[in-house]
Amino acid sequence: METVVREYDAKLDSKKRLILREAGYEYYHVSVLSDQRIVLEPRVLTKPFEVSANTLKMMDSAIENMKKGNVSPALDLSEFEE
Repeated sequence: METVVREYDAKLDSKKRLILREAGYEYYHVSVLSDQRIVLEPRVLTKPFEVSANTLKMMDSAIENMKKGNVSPALDLSEFEE
């Protein structure tokens, strides 16, 4: 059983917004269940096309190795075919 950490009543404002006190996250995923309960799950959003400098460096290194022929042997994936 889950423990209640904080509990309070909230009211919609004039623009139909609900304010969360001391919210720990900026974004939440909202699920409205068939019994009208509302579940909020915290989300941490990231920029979808942002690739770190370290990752780009590793990718460049991998491409250079491939161009030089410094690659591992091909993998046999035939056991996964249907």
